[in-house]
Amino acid sequence: MLERRARSIETYNLFGEAGDLPDVVHCETIAARSVLHAWEFAPHRHARLHQILLIERGGGEATLEGRRCRLAPMRVVNVPTGSVHGYAFVPGTQGFVLTMAAEMLDEVLLPAEGLRVVLSQAAMLRGTPAMRATMKQIFAEHAGRDFARAHVLRALSAALVGLVARAMAAGGAPESAPQADLFRRFEALLEQHYLAHWSVAQYADALSITPTHLSRVTRAATGHAASQLILARVVREARRNLVYTNLPVSTIAYALGFDDPAYFSRLFAKATGQSPRRFREGLQG
Repeated sequence: MLERRARSIETYNLFGEAGDLPDVVHCETIAARSVLHAWEFAPHRHARLHQILLIERGGGEATLEGRRCRLAPMRVVNVPTGSVHGYAFVPGTQGFVLTMAAEMLDEVLLPAEGLRVVLSQAAMLRGTPAMRATMKQIFAEHAGRDFARAHVLRALSAALVGLVARAMAAGGAPESAPQADLFRRFEALLEQHYLAHWSVAQYADALSITPTHLSRVTRAATGHAASQLILARVVREARRNLVYTNLPVSTIAYALGFDDPAYFSRLFAKATGQSPRRFREGLQG
């Protein structure tokens, strides 16, 4: 069983460095990391990473945003960015953990299709043979170095995400607390206006709350103030462009609403610890 700990919830990778995006996706078996931690992980969150976990054999217990869920074979766990989750696996449990950077999801999730809203909820669901087969394909492709590997990994990951979203939508979305609904409304506004560089006050005004209340809501949901999330969204888009396009840094800066590319580079370096050019060179290396 997961113990209740009197400690703060750890948050990883708000901005991060190039090292947290070394590949299209990250694939790891449940056992690979669990054996190093006595098969137990205290509640934590990933600020920019989305995970899908699939149990093949064994089980245990998961906590998802305070809800306790029993893990069993062919159960799938959807863990969106910022969602608090923890695990206590039965020793010897086997399965897969697929980790996707938010930048990769930005590439495959089209706003008009509505998948992002469904996938923004932490959930456990019954897996399907199609999910298992696709997950195994992803792991096999990830282990190889064949031509078009990155393209195939993005396509397979998009397919798995779609299968998970379809199952979640069919099962009905769980009821949300008012604060969670408010945070999702903020996220929706952020997607619409981050290129206009809205201030915290502007987002708060659009939500009919005070800036202080907005930051209280975002801290509860992610561990970070609204101002940090606003900046993080811009930096995430910058990283996406640096990873998936060959556009010059100055062109990316202008596209993101910056009048001065040098200011954009300083902001990016302050947020990530690297200049845009060094970030891109690190990925290419």
